[in-house]
Amino acid sequence: MLDRWANTFVHPTMEDIADYVPQNISANNITLVGFGIGLIAVPLIWIKLYSAALVVILLNRFFDGLDGAVARRNGITSLGGYLDITCDFIFYSAVILGFALANPEKNSLAATFLVFAFMGTGSSFLAFAIAAEKQGISSKAHGQKAFYYLSGLAEGSETILFYIIICLFPEHFPTLAVIFGSICWLTVVGRFGSAYSLLR
Repeated sequence: MLDRWANTFVHPTMEDIADYVPQNISANNITLVGFGIGLIAVPLIWIKLYSAALVVILLNRFFDGLDGAVARRNGITSLGGYLDITCDFIFYSAVILGFALANPEKNSLAATFLVFAFMGTGSSFLAFAIAAEKQGISSKAHGQKAFYYLSGLAEGSETILFYIIICLFPEHFPTLAVIFGSICWLTVVGRFGSAYSLLR
């Protein structure tokens, strides 16, 4: 929901930073480095170093923005789009795994519900992208992307905000996870309606 607004600020800033990235460093390399950094958040959350984990999460998101800017400069590829979205989805779920490991008795059920919701948002996101590609449906509402996808209440910006909040208030993770998971399911319902309208 906030991505379209956020991208009007983030994309130009990242493109300015991308000008300083050497030409021999590919967007794919940036994606993989950012992914590796992001996974460090899991053990940090597990041992309850939430502030350090938040720094790592924000670094991952910085690299995620930078790889897109470098890709737009050098040329967007199907492989780049594949790596970007695959690493994003694994990272998003990995952070939630960290919270389940940090306090299994208190957090596991809420973490399971949230990952279940992520399956809904992820599948509705990717299934539409495949169908849209087959039917030649495209949009630049989110800027130049490797594929077209549907918007929703819970997108990248909302997920980053949610991760910031749970790292700042980890004791409230179960309640926050259920709230955000419910928002994710509302996103899925909205995408079903949009997909039915566009693809029928």
